Order: sequence, then C-alpha cells, then structure tokens
Amino acid sequence: MATAVDPGRWHARLGELIAEYGVPGATLAYLHEGEVHEYAAGVLNVATGVEATPDSLFQIGSVTKVWTATQVMRLVEAGKLTLDTPVSAVLPDFRVADPEVSKTVTLWHLLTHTSGIDGDLFLDTGRGDDCVARYVAACAELRQNHPLGATHSYCNSGFIIAGHVVERVTGKVWDAALREQIVEPLGLTHTWTLPEDVLRFRGAMGHHNGAPAPTWGLMRSCGPAGLICARAADVVAFARAHLGDGLLAAPRVMWEPQVDVPNPHALGKQWGIGWVVDDWEGRLVLSHGGNTIGQSAMLWMVPDAGAIVCVLANGGYTSAFQHAVATELFGELIGVTVPPMLAPPAEPYETDVERYAGVYEREGNRLTLTVRDGRLHLHDEITGALAGTEEPTEMDLVPVNDTTFVGRLEGRPNWMSAVFYELPGGRPYLHLAARATPKVSG
Repeated sequence: MATAVDPGRWHARLGELIAEYGVPGATLAYLHEGEVHEYAAGVLNVATGVEATPDSLFQIGSVTKVWTATQVMRLVEAGKLTLDTPVSAVLPDFRVADPEVSKTVTLWHLLTHTSGIDGDLFLDTGRGDDCVARYVAACAELRQNHPLGATHSYCNSGFIIAGHVVERVTGKVWDAALREQIVEPLGLTHTWTLPEDVLRFRGAMGHHNGAPAPTWGLMRSCGPAGLICARAADVVAFARAHLGDGLLAAPRVMWEPQVDVPNPHALGKQWGIGWVVDDWEGRLVLSHGGNTIGQSAMLWMVPDAGAIVCVLANGGYTSAFQHAVATELFGELIGVTVPPMLAPPAEPYETDVERYAGVYEREGNRLTLTVRDGRLHLHDEITGALAGTEEPTEMDLVPVNDTTFVGRLEGRPNWMSAVFYELPGGRPYLHLAARATPKVSG
C-alpha cells in the first residue's frame, strides 16, 4: 500500500537529497492520480548562482531516444515505414564498414540497440541543417561490435541514423520534424534542441567535480540520440501521451520486450522500441536515462498506476541521487519497492578472474582489465572525439557470481555492474554501462 502522499514535503526533501549526493541543482516532476507536481532545488550553475526553478531547462540526454523512436513509430502508423524496413530502402547511400549490414540493418535493429554498429561515434559535423546527414555519411567506417542482431549493445549512432530516416521521410531536418510530430501536438512550451532557443529560458550548466563543465553541450549532429533540453514537466507530459492516444494509436507496441539485456542489473532486464522494459515486484516499468556533459536525466513510468516521474540534475552523484528519489517517491506514491542497486555479496565469492584479463575495445572506449593481488582491476578510458572530456577511471571489480561483477569508483556511493559473456562461436564480451564491448587482446 502507498503511504499518504504529501506533495508539499518534496519542496524540502529534494533540497535535502541534492545536498546528500552533491548535486548542484535538480528539478523533479511527477504525475500521480492525474495531477502533475513540480519541484526544484539548488542552482543551475555554481559559478553564477542562478537558482533552479521548475521551468528550468536541463539536458535530458538519451531520454531523447524515446522521442526519436516515437517519431519513427508515428511514421510507421502512418504507413510510411515498417520496423522491418531496411535503412538502405530509405537511405540508398547508407553504408557502414560491413557491406551486408549496410544492406540489411533495419529500423527495428536501430531502435532496439541490436544492430551491432559501433555506437559511440561523437562527431561534430557542423551547425548546418545537413549535420545529421553528414554524420550518417561518416558512419561508413563504423565497424561491428557484434554480428547483426546477435546481442544488445547501446548504440547512439543507430539513433542518429534513425533520425536521418525521419528527416528523409518527412522532408524536414530532425529538429523541425520533432517539433511538428511531438512538441507542438503536445503543446510543450519548454522543450528545445538548439542552444540559441535554450538561452531564452533558464538553462542548466553541467558540472564535473563540483565545478562547471568545460563544455555546455554536445554537437548538433547528435540530436536524435540526445540533444533535447526540457523542463521536467514537459518530459512527464511526453510520457503521459504514451499512456493514451496523445501521439500514437497503439503506444503499447513500444512497451513490448524485444531483446534481453545481457547485464540486467544496470538499466533494466529488456529493451522495447526505444523504452527500457523492466518490472518492480511484477509491475511493468518503462524507463530511460540520459547523460550528457555533466548533466543527467531519468524518466520512469508505471503504466498500471498511471505514475510517471522525471528527475533532472546537473552534476554530483547523479545515479545514486536518482535511485534515491525513485525509491522514496514510488514507495510513497504507489507502494512499490524499487529494486536496490546490485552490490557485493555479504560473503565474498571466489572465482577465476584471470580468464577475464585483457583489453576490451569499441568506438570511443577502451577497457583494460588486469589482475592485481588476485582481484580484477578495470582501467576505463574515453577515446575518440570525446577523449579528454573526462579523466580515465580506475576501480576493482568484485565478483557476485562467476560472470557478474560490481565495481565502485573511489568516493562514489553507488556500485556499477559488469557482466562477462560469450556470443555463439565463443567470442568474449563485457557488458558494462549498457554496452557490449568485445575482447580484442589478452
């Protein structure tokens, strides 16, 4: 049973939680029993001291992907596409490094993160309206992380490609199509994609280690994968439309599980069309998170309760903060227990860690695993266009069982999960941060 709900309590509680988790500023909106409640705490930028307000715009990062998936599904319902449509049928010049994948990868593969296309290419192709098209052209050199459809691996590149499909079918740049397909029909007044529009509002600045991040946002070419800025209430309004017929005749199609996630302990057990699909105590939960440069967003929806929560933050220990908000708020609103984050077992578990040592690498990320004093140690380094935006990180990995490990960065309150597994044929992979990274040496 849910406890008695006191909406007024969250005006103070949000401030207490941002202080506990070192978050400079945050906004929260939730839908409960048909009513939206909004809150804010802290500052948008520690250098300016500008106060966060409920109508402040934060970068929602990869929550954008649910919007892009919804754009595609609107075109599917209009009969202009199918999920089985090959990308090459819409974009005849589309290429990745694998010629067969270039011909056969479908929209379903892109929207479920099963294409295998190396997904973390962050490439600045300029501010022009052709930036997404130019990005997709640059994908011609992207290799496969895994064979087409063989497993799940989070793929930013795939959603940018999907965004270009939207452009080609609608005849509009992605930003304009987004406004026409979603923003304007829902009457969202505080949802924008370009910095010159965000500047007309109170916009949050990301933070690293308590200081403003060196860069405000990502390059425009990443739009369909993560460039929306919005107030929390607008994100809730978008999700609310998925409970009815506000955008789609059959939104539940997007909720159906499409693929199991090899590491079910991080974001959720399965992926639908755009949405992460999970369950809490047997109740369907749809969610998506997003991280940009020092900003973090989280959206959850429990359809059978009509409950939606969005929390946006601009730095600090955001993962632990967001989990704390969800745990407390969903317990209060609908009496459901949010599963705790995976942590080391009470009794140490012994397993052969030497077999996992080596280098695991994909576009934009290199993971080096060594054994130190009998423990598996991870060195995580960003490579490519975003190299240097964050320092390499180090942590020991603690076994939970023979294939599942957890690690925690120094000073961080939350544990991260990592799962080692093999694809048919025996090639080893590490599933960490929702991505499948192949072992390349060692």
